[in-house]
Amino acid sequence: MTKLNSKTPHGPLAEKWTNYKAHQNLVNPSNKRKIDIIVVGTGLAGGAAAASFGELGFNVKNFCIQDSPRRAHSIAAQGGINAAKNYPGDGDSVYRLFYDTIKGGDYRAREANVFRLAEVSNNIIDQCVAQGVPFAREYSGYLDNRSFGGAQVSRTFYARGQTGQQLLLGAYGALSKEINKGTVKMYNRKEMLDLVVVDGKARGIITRDLISGKIERHSAHAVVIATGGYGNVFYLSTMAMSSNGGAAISSWKRGAFFGNPAFVQIHPTCIPVHGDFQSKLTLMSESLRNDGRIWVPRKKEDAEAIRAGKLNPNSLKEEDRDYYLERRYPAFGNLVPRDVASRAAKERCDAGFGVGTGLAVYLDFAASIKRLGVEVIKARYGNLFQMYEKIVDTNPYETPMMIYPAIHYAMGGLWVDYELQTTIPGLFAGGEANFSDHGANRLGASALMQGLSDGYFVLPYTVQNYLAAEIGTGPIPINTAAFDEAENKVKERINRLLNIKGTKSPDYFHKKLGHVMWDNVGMGRTKEGLEIALKEIPVLRDEFFKNLRVTGTPDEFNPELEKALRIADFFDMGELMAYDALHRKESCGGHFREEYQTPEGEALRDDDDFMYVAAWEFIGDGVKPELHKEELKYEAIEVKARNYK
Repeated sequence: MTKLNSKTPHGPLAEKWTNYKAHQNLVNPSNKRKIDIIVVGTGLAGGAAAASFGELGFNVKNFCIQDSPRRAHSIAAQGGINAAKNYPGDGDSVYRLFYDTIKGGDYRAREANVFRLAEVSNNIIDQCVAQGVPFAREYSGYLDNRSFGGAQVSRTFYARGQTGQQLLLGAYGALSKEINKGTVKMYNRKEMLDLVVVDGKARGIITRDLISGKIERHSAHAVVIATGGYGNVFYLSTMAMSSNGGAAISSWKRGAFFGNPAFVQIHPTCIPVHGDFQSKLTLMSESLRNDGRIWVPRKKEDAEAIRAGKLNPNSLKEEDRDYYLERRYPAFGNLVPRDVASRAAKERCDAGFGVGTGLAVYLDFAASIKRLGVEVIKARYGNLFQMYEKIVDTNPYETPMMIYPAIHYAMGGLWVDYELQTTIPGLFAGGEANFSDHGANRLGASALMQGLSDGYFVLPYTVQNYLAAEIGTGPIPINTAAFDEAENKVKERINRLLNIKGTKSPDYFHKKLGHVMWDNVGMGRTKEGLEIALKEIPVLRDEFFKNLRVTGTPDEFNPELEKALRIADFFDMGELMAYDALHRKESCGGHFREEYQTPEGEALRDDDDFMYVAAWEFIGDGVKPELHKEELKYEAIEVKARNYK
């Protein structure tokens, strides 16, 4: 049985990363030019890593599924990025950011990795300011901060409601510089379909050109996966339609363990589902909870009248409104962590107090507009309000927004050690593609922090440490048996899908899988529901391979084939998530087993039996994966029940 080794350095927590960098192996400049690195993904983690490797002097091959790195899904992030600068002077510190992140993740993350994340957070802000990222500033000219969930300090730096876009443009500028120098070669419109492993080491990837359909081989001395998360397994999510877990699933099937796949995030402030024909959901930034108050009618008859269109929410008196987060969690109010806010919204709607279709609550800005003025609210959130009005056709300055939780992020991902290396030597994973930093629940504004931390400040050190032993390897050839096998396997997959010639489209199966996942592996999970999912997913997969119809040919631009390949991976991902959720007989963070909750309806952890990372090993198609455990130990903090009251 493989024994997991986190490679966590010895010594005091605050000195681990400094000591690691002081003793890591290096590659001299002339040898760097002999070494190739593949980076799959061009979002904040992938783009930052590729630019950093190029600046160091390595030969970098960067793969982008879109027509430009600027279209990576990181661009969609709205609210901000955390850092422990303590500019407001409200008591923040590296330790407090570390503690809030561990606590927010319900004590299910590796302590050393999280402290490193908090430690380098301040460097990220300096880096981005130097790149020209237009962070919001106070009247004095200093960088401004606002609050996000799970913290009692203001540590979130932001660029209106477009923070992800501005950070990505900063990374893209750094990447473009390296492309111009020739250290980075960009491969646009390429999708990774398999990993190539030679003598136990990651040595390359197989890609499909999304325009011509050509299957291509690419080799390197190390491979970095930075392709984001797998939330689209649920069909409806806030993720871009092209976001998928294919690269991670391919790596899993080649021997990389998958960490905590059941840990996915439900974001509490999304525009509710409004019909059967939409293909994705839209996020409303968590930053809105700074000035918006969340409520539902206090009386069921009022909720029923609002749903029937007989009562305007603005006409409801204050005493007839239930500001349920402020009532239940007075210390944090509307800024509780996302998993807590999401479950509270579901509880109110399940109890019959929901508005709209019954699956929505109000996010109301009337009090803030009265206190601050409409122009201040426009300056802070204007683009978000405009987006909401275009989608819902309601003016949120005059009528409260309607919101409801939706799938947003995956805390689970490829298992990695302290160096962000998977169980396959030479294969690294960064950003949302790894499981590393957020435990069972990610705090708001921490995804951008982790992506840029991994890309700019961690992978450039740890990958170099690995590559120091590769300077005598020489170029990696692609005309070998391992590349032949991987390419043939990809072609067989494609031909199998095209030759089914059934009657149902890929979207038909994706929607059906999404319903199975949301109903049984979503916000509320039970033993019975998870067992249903594990029965229904294989049945649906069998139907998929018997009755799928993919139009077109493999040698052309073929979006239906792209979707079919990804949905085949989603079946594996959904099944893996259900196995993980069923085995974890506790509630923690975003993983809420309804059998395990306190009398007040809060998550009830079982630290005696489940304080570990669940790392799943692929055994074979149709075979239950094998569970490995990385025990979690906390030395710098006291483990206790989360309390936001």
